[in-house]
Amino acid sequence: MTAMAERHTGTRTATEQQRAEQVGNVRQQAVRYVWAGVRIALGWTFLWAFLDKTFGLGHETESKAAWINGGSPTEGFLNFGAAGPFKDFYNGIAGSAWADWLFMLGLAGLGVALLLGIGMRVAAVAGGLLFVLMWTVVLPPESNIFMDDHLFNAAVLAGLALTAAGDTLGLGRTWARLAIVQRLPWLR
Repeated sequence: MTAMAERHTGTRTATEQQRAEQVGNVRQQAVRYVWAGVRIALGWTFLWAFLDKTFGLGHETESKAAWINGGSPTEGFLNFGAAGPFKDFYNGIAGSAWADWLFMLGLAGLGVALLLGIGMRVAAVAGGLLFVLMWTVVLPPESNIFMDDHLFNAAVLAGLALTAAGDTLGLGRTWARLAIVQRLPWLR
């Protein structure tokens, strides 16, 4: 059978199959790098928020309001940003030490985990929870009755974990070989 006849009948030649596999491999590699870039960008977003709130770097947090200068990283957002059905709850915990510590540890931990590509499952769950809670602070969202960037970012975190985004440009594979991660795969 000639190559023309093989193409006509729907079968591929070995060369055509190799080309298709190469294209598939290039596409898969590109997808891995895109997800790694998204992971690093989101990790930097968390780490920057931690650094700015801790040291008052002047972007969102003035020096006098920095955590190290006695400011509260949760007070402003939870007191003045809260709206909707959970407003009283969030106003009540605004500025409390436990909320400040939990929030700041979350920002730092998520930032480091995402930047390094480690603990992606834990980071996806913890970060997703943080984003959903932040979404509930501002209910209903200003720009859309339902969807806003908090829910979108929670979904992105799920995508990062599901695609093993920490393995590309990160320490995900090394992390996965640790004995504790082998014993407790949810730490992957």
